[in-house]
Amino acid sequence: MFKNLEQLIKTIRERKNFSPDKSYTSKLLNDKNLSVSKVKEEIAELIESVDKNSNKIHEAADVIYHLMVYLESNDIKIEEVMSELKKRQK
Repeated sequence: MFKNLEQLIKTIRERKNFSPDKSYTSKLLNDKNLSVSKVKEEIAELIESVDKNSNKIHEAADVIYHLMVYLESNDIKIEEVMSELKKRQK
C-alpha cells in the first residue's frame, strides 16, 4: 500500500533536476512561494470537501502530493519525519 507513496517521493526527488517549464513538480520545488500557497490551498479544499462529504479522496491525495513536494523543497526528508513519529509512539 505504501509503495505508491515511496514512488511519489522518488519521483519528486528526481524532478529536482527537471526544467520548471517541463515539470509541475519541478516548478513547485523551485518556487517556494508557489509551493506554500498550493499546500494552503489544497488543505482548504480538503477541509471543504470533508464538510461537504464530497471528493475527499481526491483532495486528500492533492494535500499529500503538495505536502511531500513542500517538505522536499525545504530539505525536510520524509524519512526523518517518520523517525520522529516513531519516537512519539507509546
